[in-house]
Amino acid sequence: MPQLGKLLIVFGSMIVGIGLVLMFFDKIPYLGKLPGDINIKKDNLQLYVPISTSIVLSVVLSLIVWLFSLLNKK
Repeated sequence: MPQLGKLLIVFGSMIVGIGLVLMFFDKIPYLGKLPGDINIKKDNLQLYVPISTSIVLSVVLSLIVWLFSLLNKK
């Protein structure tokens, strides 16, 4: 049962972290407005496909996970 408690703490911390990022998402400069992000606005339709932003976030998160795994091996 202690492992379940640790797992719930990790998931809860992740949810809080995601919530904080979403609260301050508008204040992060250039995020969502990079070249390569597709934003189409028509009369009744708005389509937004953040291709470049997704790639940048993927690289950053991959580096963070890689650093944690590197530090965890020692």
